Amino acid sequence: MPFISTAPASLCILRLSAIGDVTHVLPSLNCIKQQWPECKITWVIGKLEHQLVHDISGVEFIIYDKSLGSQANKQLKAELKNRHFDILLHMQISLRASLASRHIHAKYKLGFDFKRGRNLQWLFTNKRIPYIANQHVLDSFLEFPKLLGLDTSVIEWNIPIPDSAQQFVQHAVCGKQFAVINPSASNTVRNWGADHYATIIDYLYERYGLSTVLSGGPAEAEITLSHSIAEETRHKPVILTGQTTLKQLAALLQQAAFVIAPDTGPAHIANAVGTTVIGLYANSNPERTGPYSNLQYTVNKYPEALQQTYHKTVEAVRWGRRVRRDDIMEFISKNDVIEKIDLVLQTKK
Repeated sequence: MPFISTAPASLCILRLSAIGDVTHVLPSLNCIKQQWPECKITWVIGKLEHQLVHDISGVEFIIYDKSLGSQANKQLKAELKNRHFDILLHMQISLRASLASRHIHAKYKLGFDFKRGRNLQWLFTNKRIPYIANQHVLDSFLEFPKLLGLDTSVIEWNIPIPDSAQQFVQHAVCGKQFAVINPSASNTVRNWGADHYATIIDYLYERYGLSTVLSGGPAEAEITLSHSIAEETRHKPVILTGQTTLKQLAALLQQAAFVIAPDTGPAHIANAVGTTVIGLYANSNPERTGPYSNLQYTVNKYPEALQQTYHKTVEAVRWGRRVRRDDIMEFISKNDVIEKIDLVLQTKK
Protein backbone atom coordinates (compact mmCIF):
# COMPACT_ATOMS: atom_id res chain seq x y z
CA MET A 1 0.00 0.00 0.00
CA PRO A 2 1.59 3.34 -1.00
CA PHE A 3 2.27 5.72 1.88
CA ILE A 4 1.95 8.88 -0.26
CA SER A 5 -1.12 10.04 -2.17
CA THR A 6 0.44 12.60 -4.51
CA ALA A 7 3.63 12.83 -6.54
CA PRO A 8 6.57 14.26 -4.56
CA ALA A 9 8.20 17.50 -5.66
CA SER A 10 11.69 16.02 -5.26
CA LEU A 11 13.29 12.61 -4.95
CA CYS A 12 16.87 11.43 -4.49
CA ILE A 13 18.32 8.07 -5.53
CA LEU A 14 21.38 6.81 -3.68
CA ARG A 15 23.18 4.10 -5.63
CA LEU A 16 26.91 4.59 -5.91
CA SER A 17 28.09 1.40 -7.60
CA ALA A 18 28.71 -0.95 -9.30
CA ILE A 19 28.18 -0.61 -13.05
CA GLY A 20 25.94 -3.67 -13.31
CA ASP A 21 23.81 -2.57 -10.38
CA VAL A 22 23.54 0.94 -11.80
CA THR A 23 22.02 -0.54 -14.96
CA HIS A 24 19.58 -2.45 -12.73
CA VAL A 25 18.43 0.87 -11.23
CA LEU A 26 17.52 2.34 -14.62
CA PRO A 27 14.09 0.66 -15.01
CA SER A 28 13.10 2.10 -11.62
CA LEU A 29 14.40 5.52 -12.63
CA ASN A 30 12.48 5.46 -15.92
CA CYS A 31 9.34 4.34 -14.13
CA ILE A 32 9.57 7.39 -11.84
CA LYS A 33 10.41 9.78 -14.69
CA GLN A 34 7.52 8.66 -16.85
CA GLN A 35 4.82 8.60 -14.16
CA TRP A 36 5.99 11.64 -12.17
CA PRO A 37 7.29 13.95 -14.93
CA GLU A 38 7.23 17.03 -12.68
CA CYS A 39 9.27 15.42 -9.90
CA LYS A 40 12.83 16.74 -9.65
CA ILE A 41 15.15 13.71 -9.51
CA THR A 42 18.69 13.72 -8.11
CA TRP A 43 20.99 10.70 -8.20
CA VAL A 44 24.05 10.39 -5.94
CA ILE A 45 26.34 8.10 -7.90
CA GLY A 46 29.94 6.88 -8.14
CA LYS A 47 32.45 8.66 -10.35
CA LEU A 48 32.99 5.78 -12.78
CA GLU A 49 29.32 4.82 -12.97
CA HIS A 50 28.41 8.43 -13.74
CA GLN A 51 30.24 8.14 -17.07
CA LEU A 52 27.67 5.62 -18.30
CA VAL A 53 24.49 7.54 -17.39
CA HIS A 54 25.51 11.20 -17.07
CA ASP A 55 23.50 12.33 -20.11
CA ILE A 56 20.14 10.90 -19.06
CA SER A 57 17.74 13.81 -19.38
CA GLY A 58 15.76 15.14 -16.45
CA VAL A 59 18.15 13.88 -13.78
CA GLU A 60 20.62 15.86 -11.66
CA PHE A 61 23.70 13.78 -10.87
CA ILE A 62 25.90 14.33 -7.83
CA ILE A 63 29.20 12.46 -8.00
CA TYR A 64 30.46 10.63 -4.95
CA ASP A 65 34.14 9.79 -5.50
CA LYS A 66 34.94 6.97 -3.07
CA SER A 67 38.67 7.29 -3.84
CA LEU A 68 38.63 10.47 -1.76
CA GLY A 69 37.85 8.54 1.42
CA SER A 70 36.25 10.63 4.17
CA GLN A 71 36.60 13.72 1.98
CA ALA A 72 33.86 12.32 -0.27
CA ASN A 73 31.36 12.59 2.58
CA LYS A 74 32.50 16.11 3.39
CA GLN A 75 31.99 17.14 -0.23
CA LEU A 76 28.56 15.53 -0.33
CA LYS A 77 27.57 17.24 2.91
CA ALA A 78 28.64 20.62 1.54
CA GLU A 79 26.89 20.09 -1.78
CA LEU A 80 23.60 19.10 -0.14
CA LYS A 81 23.69 21.70 2.62
CA ASN A 82 20.30 23.41 3.01
CA ARG A 83 18.70 20.99 0.54
CA HIS A 84 15.77 18.76 1.40
CA PHE A 85 14.09 16.00 -0.59
CA ASP A 86 10.65 14.56 -0.15
CA ILE A 87 11.91 11.01 -0.64
CA LEU A 88 15.26 9.21 -0.61
CA LEU A 89 15.57 5.82 -2.28
CA HIS A 90 18.50 4.25 -0.43
CA MET A 91 19.23 1.45 -2.91
CA GLN A 92 22.62 0.23 -1.65
CA ILE A 93 23.34 -1.83 1.43
CA SER A 94 27.02 -0.95 1.86
CA LEU A 95 28.06 0.91 5.01
CA ARG A 96 29.75 3.53 2.80
CA ALA A 97 26.43 4.31 1.12
CA SER A 98 24.60 4.43 4.45
CA LEU A 99 27.13 6.87 5.87
CA ALA A 100 26.65 9.00 2.77
CA SER A 101 22.88 8.88 3.27
CA ARG A 102 23.25 10.87 6.51
CA HIS A 103 23.90 13.95 4.37
CA ILE A 104 20.78 13.47 2.25
CA HIS A 105 17.92 15.10 4.10
CA ALA A 106 14.52 13.64 3.27
CA LYS A 107 11.19 13.17 5.01
CA TYR A 108 10.98 9.57 3.88
CA LYS A 109 14.07 7.39 3.54
CA LEU A 110 13.24 4.10 1.82
CA GLY A 111 15.56 1.14 2.21
CA PHE A 112 15.57 -2.63 2.01
CA ASP A 113 13.61 -4.89 4.32
CA PHE A 114 15.24 -6.11 7.53
CA LYS A 115 16.31 -9.43 6.00
CA ARG A 116 18.07 -7.92 2.97
CA GLY A 117 19.16 -4.64 4.57
CA ARG A 118 22.52 -5.92 5.72
CA ASN A 119 25.33 -3.77 7.18
CA LEU A 120 22.75 -2.12 9.46
CA GLN A 121 21.10 -0.30 6.55
CA TRP A 122 17.81 -0.31 8.45
CA LEU A 123 19.31 2.16 10.96
CA PHE A 124 19.51 4.77 8.19
CA THR A 125 15.97 4.40 6.80
CA ASN A 126 12.43 4.97 8.07
CA LYS A 127 10.49 3.10 5.36
CA ARG A 128 11.31 -0.30 3.90
CA ILE A 129 10.33 -2.33 0.88
CA PRO A 130 8.59 -5.63 1.67
CA TYR A 131 10.61 -8.80 1.82
CA ILE A 132 10.12 -11.00 -1.25
CA ALA A 133 12.16 -14.15 -1.46
CA ASN A 134 14.42 -15.10 -4.35
CA GLN A 135 14.23 -11.90 -6.39
CA HIS A 136 16.57 -10.80 -9.14
CA VAL A 137 18.45 -7.67 -8.08
CA LEU A 138 16.62 -5.61 -10.71
CA ASP A 139 13.25 -6.78 -9.40
CA SER A 140 14.25 -5.89 -5.86
CA PHE A 141 14.99 -2.34 -7.03
CA LEU A 142 11.55 -2.15 -8.65
CA GLU A 143 10.04 -2.67 -5.21
CA PHE A 144 11.03 0.93 -4.42
CA PRO A 145 8.80 2.65 -7.01
CA LYS A 146 6.17 -0.02 -6.40
CA LEU A 147 6.02 1.00 -2.73
CA LEU A 148 5.40 4.56 -3.94
CA GLY A 149 2.32 3.36 -5.82
CA LEU A 150 3.85 3.36 -9.30
CA ASP A 151 3.24 0.86 -12.09
CA THR A 152 6.43 -1.18 -12.61
CA SER A 153 5.20 -3.46 -15.39
CA VAL A 154 7.20 -1.72 -18.16
CA ILE A 155 10.95 -2.44 -18.04
CA GLU A 156 13.06 0.15 -19.89
CA TRP A 157 16.75 1.03 -19.57
CA ASN A 158 17.20 3.80 -22.19
CA ILE A 159 20.95 4.38 -21.91
CA PRO A 160 21.85 7.28 -24.24
CA ILE A 161 24.65 6.39 -26.68
CA PRO A 162 26.11 9.30 -28.69
CA ASP A 163 26.76 9.07 -32.43
CA SER A 164 30.47 9.58 -31.81
CA ALA A 165 30.58 6.35 -29.80
CA GLN A 166 28.74 4.46 -32.54
CA GLN A 167 31.18 5.80 -35.14
CA PHE A 168 34.15 4.77 -32.99
CA VAL A 169 32.91 1.18 -33.07
CA GLN A 170 32.33 1.14 -36.83
CA HIS A 171 35.84 2.44 -37.40
CA ALA A 172 37.35 -0.10 -34.97
CA VAL A 173 35.64 -3.12 -36.54
CA CYS A 174 35.77 -1.87 -40.17
CA GLY A 175 32.04 -2.35 -40.57
CA LYS A 176 32.16 -6.13 -40.05
CA GLN A 177 29.57 -8.19 -38.22
CA PHE A 178 31.01 -9.36 -34.94
CA ALA A 179 30.44 -10.95 -31.56
CA VAL A 180 31.88 -9.52 -28.36
CA ILE A 181 33.60 -11.46 -25.61
CA ASN A 182 34.17 -9.58 -22.38
CA PRO A 183 36.30 -12.21 -20.64
CA SER A 184 37.21 -10.51 -17.37
CA ALA A 185 35.29 -9.85 -14.18
CA SER A 186 36.44 -7.72 -11.27
CA ASN A 187 36.47 -10.93 -9.24
CA THR A 188 39.02 -12.94 -11.22
CA VAL A 189 37.71 -16.25 -9.90
CA ARG A 190 34.90 -15.75 -12.46
CA ASN A 191 37.34 -15.65 -15.39
CA TRP A 192 37.10 -18.60 -17.75
CA GLY A 193 40.32 -20.01 -19.24
CA ALA A 194 42.07 -18.20 -22.11
CA ASP A 195 42.26 -21.44 -24.13
CA HIS A 196 38.50 -21.93 -23.74
CA TYR A 197 37.75 -18.46 -25.05
CA ALA A 198 40.19 -19.01 -27.92
CA THR A 199 38.30 -22.16 -28.96
CA ILE A 200 35.05 -20.17 -28.98
CA ILE A 201 36.57 -17.40 -31.12
CA ASP A 202 37.78 -19.91 -33.71
CA TYR A 203 34.42 -21.70 -33.65
CA LEU A 204 32.53 -18.46 -34.30
CA TYR A 205 34.67 -17.70 -37.34
CA GLU A 206 34.85 -21.19 -38.82
CA ARG A 207 31.20 -22.13 -38.22
CA TYR A 208 29.44 -18.78 -38.68
CA GLY A 209 31.98 -16.43 -40.28
CA LEU A 210 31.73 -14.13 -37.25
CA SER A 211 34.68 -12.05 -36.13
CA THR A 212 35.19 -11.43 -32.43
CA VAL A 213 35.99 -8.28 -30.49
CA LEU A 214 37.48 -8.56 -26.99
CA SER A 215 36.35 -5.87 -24.58
CA GLY A 216 37.05 -4.93 -20.99
CA GLY A 217 38.42 -2.32 -18.66
CA PRO A 218 41.87 -0.72 -18.38
CA ALA A 219 43.18 -2.94 -15.58
CA GLU A 220 46.45 -4.66 -16.49
CA ALA A 221 45.01 -8.09 -15.66
CA GLU A 222 42.13 -7.57 -18.10
CA ILE A 223 44.42 -6.45 -20.91
CA THR A 224 46.80 -9.34 -20.27
CA LEU A 225 43.97 -11.89 -20.39
CA SER A 226 42.70 -10.51 -23.70
CA HIS A 227 46.15 -10.76 -25.27
CA SER A 228 46.59 -14.27 -23.88
CA ILE A 229 43.32 -15.29 -25.51
CA ALA A 230 44.34 -13.76 -28.86
CA GLU A 231 47.65 -15.63 -28.82
CA GLU A 232 45.79 -18.95 -28.59
CA THR A 233 43.54 -18.31 -31.60
CA ARG A 234 43.86 -19.09 -35.29
CA HIS A 235 41.51 -16.24 -36.21
CA LYS A 236 42.69 -13.14 -34.42
CA PRO A 237 40.14 -10.99 -32.59
CA VAL A 238 40.08 -7.21 -32.46
CA ILE A 239 41.30 -6.24 -28.99
CA LEU A 240 39.54 -3.18 -27.55
CA THR A 241 40.15 -4.09 -23.92
CA GLY A 242 41.12 -0.94 -22.05
CA GLN A 243 40.63 1.23 -25.14
CA THR A 244 37.01 2.35 -24.77
CA THR A 245 35.09 4.80 -22.69
CA LEU A 246 31.93 3.45 -21.06
CA LYS A 247 29.86 5.07 -23.80
CA GLN A 248 32.02 3.48 -26.50
CA LEU A 249 31.75 0.15 -24.69
CA ALA A 250 27.96 0.49 -24.62
CA ALA A 251 27.97 1.22 -28.37
CA LEU A 252 30.22 -1.80 -28.99
CA LEU A 253 27.94 -4.08 -27.01
CA GLN A 254 24.85 -2.67 -28.71
CA GLN A 255 26.23 -3.33 -32.20
CA ALA A 256 27.37 -6.88 -31.42
CA ALA A 257 25.52 -9.90 -32.75
CA PHE A 258 25.67 -11.17 -29.17
CA VAL A 259 27.94 -10.95 -26.11
CA ILE A 260 29.65 -13.64 -24.05
CA ALA A 261 30.68 -12.67 -20.51
CA PRO A 262 30.86 -13.89 -16.93
CA ASP A 263 29.06 -12.06 -14.12
CA THR A 264 30.41 -8.56 -14.80
CA GLY A 265 29.18 -5.05 -15.52
CA PRO A 266 29.47 -5.20 -19.34
CA ALA A 267 27.12 -8.21 -19.41
CA HIS A 268 24.46 -6.03 -17.80
CA ILE A 269 25.20 -3.07 -20.07
CA ALA A 270 24.75 -5.39 -23.06
CA ASN A 271 21.45 -6.60 -21.67
CA ALA A 272 20.37 -2.99 -21.07
CA VAL A 273 21.08 -1.94 -24.68
CA GLY A 274 19.09 -4.86 -26.06
CA THR A 275 21.84 -7.28 -27.08
CA THR A 276 21.60 -11.00 -26.43
CA VAL A 277 23.98 -12.10 -23.67
CA ILE A 278 25.39 -15.55 -23.08
CA GLY A 279 26.27 -15.38 -19.40
CA LEU A 280 28.83 -17.73 -17.86
CA TYR A 281 27.76 -18.46 -14.29
CA ALA A 282 29.13 -20.86 -11.71
CA ASN A 283 30.25 -18.67 -8.81
CA SER A 284 26.90 -16.89 -8.42
CA ASN A 285 23.23 -17.59 -9.08
CA PRO A 286 22.09 -16.06 -12.39
CA GLU A 287 18.50 -16.08 -11.15
CA ARG A 288 19.65 -13.29 -8.84
CA THR A 289 22.44 -11.54 -10.77
CA GLY A 290 22.25 -12.80 -14.35
CA PRO A 291 21.61 -10.74 -17.51
CA TYR A 292 17.97 -9.95 -16.80
CA SER A 293 16.38 -10.49 -20.22
CA ASN A 294 18.68 -13.35 -21.27
CA LEU A 295 18.54 -15.97 -18.56
CA GLN A 296 17.46 -18.55 -21.13
CA TYR A 297 20.86 -18.17 -22.82
CA THR A 298 22.91 -18.33 -19.63
CA VAL A 299 25.24 -21.24 -18.96
CA ASN A 300 24.18 -21.95 -15.38
CA LYS A 301 26.54 -24.25 -13.50
CA TYR A 302 25.79 -22.67 -10.13
CA PRO A 303 23.57 -25.53 -8.85
CA GLU A 304 26.19 -28.10 -9.82
CA ALA A 305 29.03 -26.10 -8.25
CA LEU A 306 26.99 -25.60 -5.09
CA GLN A 307 26.23 -29.30 -4.81
CA GLN A 308 29.78 -30.49 -5.42
CA THR A 309 31.39 -27.88 -3.17
CA TYR A 310 28.99 -27.66 -0.22
CA HIS A 311 26.65 -30.62 -0.82
CA LYS A 312 23.74 -28.18 -0.85
CA THR A 313 20.91 -27.38 -3.24
CA VAL A 314 20.01 -23.86 -4.35
CA GLU A 315 16.90 -24.06 -2.16
CA ALA A 316 18.95 -24.98 0.92
CA VAL A 317 21.31 -21.97 0.95
CA ARG A 318 20.89 -18.25 1.50
CA TRP A 319 19.70 -16.48 -1.65
CA GLY A 320 22.74 -14.87 -3.18
CA ARG A 321 25.31 -17.17 -1.62
CA ARG A 322 28.45 -17.50 -3.76
CA VAL A 323 30.50 -20.64 -4.31
CA ARG A 324 34.06 -20.01 -3.15
CA ARG A 325 36.66 -22.03 -4.98
CA ASP A 326 39.50 -21.05 -7.32
CA ASP A 327 38.55 -23.52 -10.07
CA ILE A 328 34.87 -22.58 -10.11
CA MET A 329 34.71 -21.73 -13.83
CA GLU A 330 35.98 -25.19 -14.80
CA PHE A 331 32.43 -26.38 -14.24
CA ILE A 332 31.68 -24.68 -17.58
CA SER A 333 32.79 -26.65 -20.65
CA LYS A 334 33.44 -25.37 -24.15
CA ASN A 335 30.50 -27.43 -25.39
CA ASP A 336 28.21 -25.73 -22.88
CA VAL A 337 29.02 -22.38 -24.46
CA ILE A 338 28.90 -23.67 -28.04
CA GLU A 339 25.40 -25.03 -27.41
CA LYS A 340 24.23 -21.59 -26.30
CA ILE A 341 25.92 -19.93 -29.30
CA ASP A 342 24.11 -22.30 -31.67
CA LEU A 343 20.83 -21.64 -29.89
CA VAL A 344 21.27 -17.87 -30.14
CA LEU A 345 22.30 -17.82 -33.79
CA GLN A 346 19.67 -20.32 -34.89
CA THR A 347 17.01 -18.28 -33.08
CA LYS A 348 18.17 -15.15 -34.92
CA LYS A 349 17.74 -16.78 -38.36
